Amino acid sequence: MTAADLAKLVFLSAIWGGSFIFLRVAVPEAGPLLTSILRTVLAGLALLAYARISGVTMDWRRNLKAFALVGLFAGAIPFTCFSYAALVLPAAYSAVLNATAPLFSALLSVLMLGERLTLGKLAGLLMGIGGVAILVGAGTLAVSPQTLLAVGACLVAAMCYAMSTMVVKKTGRPGDIHPIAMAAGSLALGGSMMLPALPFALPPAIPSPTALACILAMALLSSGLAQALFIPMIVRIGPTRAMSVSFLIPLFSMVWGVLFLGETVGAATIVGGVVVLLAMALVLSSGRQA
Repeated sequence: MTAADLAKLVFLSAIWGGSFIFLRVAVPEAGPLLTSILRTVLAGLALLAYARISGVTMDWRRNLKAFALVGLFAGAIPFTCFSYAALVLPAAYSAVLNATAPLFSALLSVLMLGERLTLGKLAGLLMGIGGVAILVGAGTLAVSPQTLLAVGACLVAAMCYAMSTMVVKKTGRPGDIHPIAMAAGSLALGGSMMLPALPFALPPAIPSPTALACILAMALLSSGLAQALFIPMIVRIGPTRAMSVSFLIPLFSMVWGVLFLGETVGAATIVGGVVVLLAMALVLSSGRQA
């Protein structure tokens, strides 16, 4: 883990934290399905253009299966799940549930990649989940069937993100798929999988320019640029450490909520933020990846 890697993790946390704010603005107008379709398709097109300009070879025939798997688990399913949850849950709660992804990743790394789950790493992961719960004041949201469905959708999304890192790690070794090709191909195929649902996703009214701008920002920043940075990091530092980015996302989600949505920050935010940073340090400093 270099200083550049750490800086990228913080930057990724900032733009992914913003995505939950964008969802809260866009989804009520565009609907969950259209939001996720546009986000995935636009991100895929942008990355395909970047790959072509950069001279990256896609090798579609050889890489089709990997592209499809990552597109499903890192794009189509989680984007749709989080879009649905945005109708019910505050942005910070979705971000908290997203922070379970590193724990899923650590467990899957043991099962699929043969990594060692050290006590220090496990303690850090559990501390991180506790920290993000403190960050937003766990237990303050009224429980209802709609709330439980939204929470379940977020957990499914987090597990899918973790699963996608397993695929990237297995196919990202030297001589395998180029990281930019993986980012571009997976989002392009993820969008292609969702396009048949487009006629059923059209809202009754055209979304406002603000909602459309939020979708575009998610596509280009939170999806396109983020995947181009994140996938190479998974290959370089391993899935569990890369997924520790999820611990900082709720912190940034809170900051953007205060700045742009007028949300308030309580003592739990400060305490939770400190716990999150300590947890991230513990995970990143734990034993070497297998």
